[in-house]
Amino acid sequence: MRLSHFRELMEGEFGVVRAGSLAKDHVFAELGGRTVEEAIEAGIDPKRVWRVVCEAYDVPAERR
Repeated sequence: MRLSHFRELMEGEFGVVRAGSLAKDHVFAELGGRTVEEAIEAGIDPKRVWRVVCEAYDVPAERR
């Protein structure tokens, strides 16, 4: 998954402001205790990051 597509999915699901806040502030244990931004910067595949976010926020399967 391209990073630009990942960002589109985040903004589409959560809105621009909330997506940005979630990416910078929420720490996910499944990402090694990292935020979304830290995980991506560490080289974790955006597809994996998206799956973790979807699980944590109960995003319906059809939007995953």
